[in-house]
Amino acid sequence: MTAQETSAASPTKRVLAVVLFNLLVYIVIGLPNAVLAIFVHQGLGYSTTVAGITFSLQYFATFAARPSAGRLVDRIGPKPVVIGGLVTCVLSGLLIAGSGLLAATPLLSLGVLLASRLLLGWAESWAATGVIVWNIRRAGAENTAIAISWNGICSYGGIALGAPVGAKLSLLAAPYGGLVSVGILSAALPLFGLAIIGFYPAVEPLPATSKPIAFSRALRLVLPHGSALAAGSIGFGAISSFLALYYSVLHWEGAATALAVFGFIFVVIRFFFASQIAIRGGVFVAIVSLLVEALGLATLGLFQTPFAALVGAALTGAGFSLLFPALGVLAVNSAGPENRGAALGAYSIFIDLAIAFSGLFLGQVIEFAGYRTMFATTAVCCLGGVLISRSLGRRIS
Repeated sequence: MTAQETSAASPTKRVLAVVLFNLLVYIVIGLPNAVLAIFVHQGLGYSTTVAGITFSLQYFATFAARPSAGRLVDRIGPKPVVIGGLVTCVLSGLLIAGSGLLAATPLLSLGVLLASRLLLGWAESWAATGVIVWNIRRAGAENTAIAISWNGICSYGGIALGAPVGAKLSLLAAPYGGLVSVGILSAALPLFGLAIIGFYPAVEPLPATSKPIAFSRALRLVLPHGSALAAGSIGFGAISSFLALYYSVLHWEGAATALAVFGFIFVVIRFFFASQIAIRGGVFVAIVSLLVEALGLATLGLFQTPFAALVGAALTGAGFSLLFPALGVLAVNSAGPENRGAALGAYSIFIDLAIAFSGLFLGQVIEFAGYRTMFATTAVCCLGGVLISRSLGRRIS
């Protein structure tokens, strides 16, 4: 697409052309979701806490990479940062395959898998930050909500698509079953992105009209928005980290289906109701979203049946869907147009930390109190997010 064609296209078409790269990365993120905890806990013989840490390590890496992603996007432009994310994603996929090949040596296999998770987290940070800012520049600052919303549709749509595909690949016969086949596909998808990204015109970084904002300052600006986001992100961490293992422990079929339902409902809500953010305001949408998510997590905790698990996953996806863009529009614009990358990186840190610590903390809750208590705990966290959002609403008004 040429620059002239880009300027003539609708904002949504401009966004869709670039958000493909984020879709590829998030399919890779989704591929091991239905098999990772089972592989670590049942295949390698480690505890649920170790399984949770393995999952969460990706988000610690994403957190660590956010400042560099934001600074580089503002300094050199988003396209080179997206390319760096895709390259790192390829390396992560190769290590996933290596971990599967080394399954007979549990300690070595786990070490390779942990390295893969670190690289995947770095890839997510660079690709997602770069794509969002690239699309804000292509579509215009007035269409920030569109850029963020479509990024989320492709992000969680990619996870929803990747989870069942990864589950099917894990059933293939040796030597290419399990994580090996998942890793091969995880490397192939970002390679495809690298093959076509050269056809996309870059956008130059905005000239700085003032001294670039310190990341600590950006973090303070987005603190109230990010705190509410973190409260809701813990529920997503519970679904992503432990839903498949929850199904396995209870000897239920359909964990990948439940993860796909979560992602599908997420995408549907984001697609049809994102406009409510502009109509009703981000704070109102955030409060409703957190209440719906709390209901979904409470359903998972109270009713231990496969049907209730599906309903709970669907409600959690519906509630979590609009949370990021509802508060993100305010957060991203809080630092000025030339510092959007820094503000976006700072805001996104809260979801990274919430999911990262949820894997560690919730794994221990499961060991000591069981899955029902774990889901109930995440529902209470969402209600805490409602209180934070109400406080933010009073500050804005």
